[in-house]
Amino acid sequence: MELSESVQRGLQSLADLPSFDQSGFQALLDASFRSLLSSHADPGVLDQPELKRIDQILVKRSHTAATTFILEAVKQNADKSTMSSCLEELTFSAERIEIFYSAYQKHKKELERLLASIGRRAPQVNDASWRLQYHMKNGQVDKVNEPFYLISLNTENEGSSEDINFTCTVEQLQDLVGKLKDAAKSVEKASQM
Repeated sequence: MELSESVQRGLQSLADLPSFDQSGFQALLDASFRSLLSSHADPGVLDQPELKRIDQILVKRSHTAATTFILEAVKQNADKSTMSSCLEELTFSAERIEIFYSAYQKHKKELERLLASIGRRAPQVNDASWRLQYHMKNGQVDKVNEPFYLISLNTENEGSSEDINFTCTVEQLQDLVGKLKDAAKSVEKASQM
């Protein structure tokens, strides 16, 4: 996994035994998962008795690094060997790697659902319809007599249906069709690899 310099420093602080004893490490790890999974921001998530005796800037830096690492691991669907090798490079002990991975496995499904719910997917086109129209006059009452197309795409996104309507000239429609054919060929080639 590729991690920024600040995330690496924060995780190295978390791995440091003098900075975080075993109870402090466990408390920060629990707080990191709790802050990611809670439905509302809890300003007191780091107000744990085990974390009070540790420098609060270090706690916040390590918390940010741990949550970033957790989200990156979930995003990449990291397995135990990937996480272990990454954490070993950041000087984590075997015991702390095992604790981290166990907590990750325990909350992984919930975090995957959380990440899947974030963002917006492009709508899926279910149907397309078109109608040929003629533009007879422009705003200056000049005769134009140009054909144009009214295109309607019926789309669905997360269960809700929506129509996208637009107009285009014959040249614009030919250009659109050409680009769609190119896209279809690219997808076909990619699926054959």
